[in-house]
Amino acid sequence: MKKIIKNGTIVTASDTFQAELLIEDGKITQIGSNLSAIGAEVIDAKGCLVFPGGIDPHTHLDMPFGGTVTKDDFETGTMAAAFGGTTTVIDFCLTNKGEPLKNAIQTWHDKSKDKAVIDYGFHLMISEINENVLKELPQVINEEGISSFKVFMAYKNVFQADDETLFKTLITAKDLGALVMVHAENGDVIDYLTKKALEEGNTEPIYHALTRPPELEGEATGRAARFTGLANSQLYVVHVSCADAAEKIAEARSKGFDVWGETCPQYLVLDQSYLEKPNFEGAKYVWSPPLREKWNQEALWNALKSGQLQTIGSDQCSFDFNGQKDLGRDDFTKIPNGGPIIEDRLAILFSEGVKKGRISLNQFVDLTSTRAAKLFGLYPQKGTIAVGTDADLVIFDPNVERVISAETHHMAVDYNAFEGMQVTGEPISVLVRGEYVVREKQFVGKPGSGQYLKRAKYRTNTPLNQNETLSI
Repeated sequence: MKKIIKNGTIVTASDTFQAELLIEDGKITQIGSNLSAIGAEVIDAKGCLVFPGGIDPHTHLDMPFGGTVTKDDFETGTMAAAFGGTTTVIDFCLTNKGEPLKNAIQTWHDKSKDKAVIDYGFHLMISEINENVLKELPQVINEEGISSFKVFMAYKNVFQADDETLFKTLITAKDLGALVMVHAENGDVIDYLTKKALEEGNTEPIYHALTRPPELEGEATGRAARFTGLANSQLYVVHVSCADAAEKIAEARSKGFDVWGETCPQYLVLDQSYLEKPNFEGAKYVWSPPLREKWNQEALWNALKSGQLQTIGSDQCSFDFNGQKDLGRDDFTKIPNGGPIIEDRLAILFSEGVKKGRISLNQFVDLTSTRAAKLFGLYPQKGTIAVGTDADLVIFDPNVERVISAETHHMAVDYNAFEGMQVTGEPISVLVRGEYVVREKQFVGKPGSGQYLKRAKYRTNTPLNQNETLSI
């Protein structure tokens, strides 16, 4: 059924204006004034902002870690995302050394099948680069539409790749048209500091942060950036948590390196002291990189405002406090890393960023949607409001005040990392390809209605020959 949105203020990454939107067959077909509403459902957005659906470029749904599995899967996780104003997620597909990439990708298709209520895509983890991997990567891009590869510089003996693998991945990605993503922490030094802490009997959650100091994030970020410059490739640094890492990204960009940076809401509003909460409550805030000393927050906000950090991901990776986080009650290294963030990503950035004058409304849209769409091969289908784009839309009340709480959130996890925080602004209705997923703050979507997205290559739509392989 046709829909027309009236009386709202349209916001994109570049413009703010009053207009009506006509939606037909899942697309925006007209933008203007006094559009004909004959045969269309009229949606009154009076007093509300209308902006493109959020794109969360960093989620871990139904992901195994530390002997357990994240509490939110593709059904509950995408439902919570929709309530928060996100209409597309890009999840991380993990791989195992020696396993064909296609097997890992099929596992993630199986996890998401008939569950997602919003659209989704995958990033692919690269743990090794050999002839078999090189032969598969063109098919990964052309057939699966996966054009971003993730390399871990941390989690020694679990996910961590060596420098040779990272550098070869950068060279490979340059030739194939893929964007390389890195989790930038020095895993070798962290491994040493962690063992030393345990030997000295330091087992509390705060030692998760103390054994992963910001210097090690900055060092790894700078190293990855230098490799990127040497390879003349492209890099996206995920979950930047500290001033040191943000500075390394800014330095690389000043040299003309193709380097991008993402931060997350938790690093903008929470700090290292949360890991010191008594009665093991600090375990709720164990994720990597860890929360930093509070002064880093202003540096991150300034980096967002100046454009030296370009996106906001959630790094959604939820584990229950009772039954999962408490696996590490006597050993902080056994606390599953991650937190429930997906639902509150937009609200925190709007309330703490736009409302407090740290970023503009247009920057908010760019950070939460448009830039990710451009970097990850979804633009202009996603990430903006224009004739011909998918009608992924958020009708957002910018003035309502509310308190974030586990009692009212829609994630499956038993706590909220932002419990008790008062925010201003809330999604009222959310549409994906012109169909309601959330209507007047009520879920009306359907598991399985979300579509898998095949994404374009990095900054190009030119496909490789199906039989093309690469050698280094």
